[in-house]
Amino acid sequence: MTQAPLRDRYAGLRADLAAAAAAILLVLTAVLVGRHLQDTRRTLFVHWPPLFADWDPHPGPGTPAALLVALAVVAHGPSVVARLPWGGLLPAAWGTALAWTWSLALVDGWQRGVAGRLTTRNEYLTVIGRFHDIPAALSDFTHHIVIGSPAPWPAHIAGHPPAATLTFVLLDRAGLRGGGWAGAWSLTIGATACVAVLVAVRALAGEVLARRAAPFLVMTPAAVWAGVSADGYFAAVAAWSVALLALAVTGRSVFWAAGSGLLYGLTCYLSYGLTLFAPIGAAVLVAGRHRVRERPVLLVLLLAGTAVVPVAFTLSGFDWWEGYRLLVTRYYQGVGGTRPYGYWVWANLACTVLITGLATAAGLRRAGALATRRSPAPPAERRLALVVAAALAALLAADLSGMSKAETERIWLPFAMWLLAACAFLPRPRGWLAAQAVLALLLNHLLFTGW
Repeated sequence: MTQAPLRDRYAGLRADLAAAAAAILLVLTAVLVGRHLQDTRRTLFVHWPPLFADWDPHPGPGTPAALLVALAVVAHGPSVVARLPWGGLLPAAWGTALAWTWSLALVDGWQRGVAGRLTTRNEYLTVIGRFHDIPAALSDFTHHIVIGSPAPWPAHIAGHPPAATLTFVLLDRAGLRGGGWAGAWSLTIGATACVAVLVAVRALAGEVLARRAAPFLVMTPAAVWAGVSADGYFAAVAAWSVALLALAVTGRSVFWAAGSGLLYGLTCYLSYGLTLFAPIGAAVLVAGRHRVRERPVLLVLLLAGTAVVPVAFTLSGFDWWEGYRLLVTRYYQGVGGTRPYGYWVWANLACTVLITGLATAAGLRRAGALATRRSPAPPAERRLALVVAAALAALLAADLSGMSKAETERIWLPFAMWLLAACAFLPRPRGWLAAQAVLALLLNHLLFTGW
């Protein structure tokens, strides 16, 4: 009676290791092919393909703390997660994610790793002085997107709707001026993304799977790029939009749907590409379809909430569709028009391996196996696999669009958080957690991941 389960366990482990090996092979291929293309053709515009990074082996002030956090989570994370009450687990996860992300950021020191990140020439803080009249700046925003227009916006400002820049303008108005406060804001808010995913997984798939995912959502290589980039902040806003929707379709109050819509509307005005979070929201609605049928007002509240931010920006004079159209023009005016699609369409996926880790490759393999197994999978596992599949589909759509050639290790942080949830399917988590920690530490100490 024990032989079949034992054989199944080892077969599953072999398949997991094969998925991890395939992920390693993808990364190595992207490195070797990318190095050749960059050395011979100079068309990739990255120094350490496929990452936008420079080879720079270095320890730093955050190194001891990063090592301690990694050792603590790998050694004790799964057991602590199993013992903590749910009300204590969420703040503990947030606190640990903060410690992990801050320590990794400080490996590069305070100025280079935190305070200077959002003050470089392409970043948001460089244009705060042009928003002294916010309504006028919003109505005039699209007139400065294309290169050749009067005083064109720097790359990151032109590449996003104005809510991204406006966030840092409002921080400045509130007295939280400079790169230090901007970096602390992005990192602190960004670290809540793991809590949002935990809330959603528990609501849709139960507490057991949420607890199993928790250490992986904290000990993620994505923290290397979440600290400090505005995309970490975007990831949190998008994640909470999904989490509130999950609460609406499973909880007592459908009014969470209005909050979900409000945050999704904001998400779309933080980044054009994050409109692709719609399939993830749709997967949540499918997972909670019984509740939606019982309370159709939920959809009304969701749509009403979603309309708030677009209406506000439209009345202020910003046309989202015009902004996106001009962004496409700007994208192909710059390096995006030169970077080869034939390389980045698969090398972007190697970047995804580096931000989500080998554990996620194995977890995605197990999530995919749920769809092909002969016996029906438990409903909770099917619902989690559905949301993970929607996140993967959204990421692949972004990839195929050709509007994300390079730098996806940062740009795709919002999607990465939902792929990490697939790690809930992994048995014996400590080995996989160790692999995640080692990858993050190596990336952060061997490369300087500027953008």
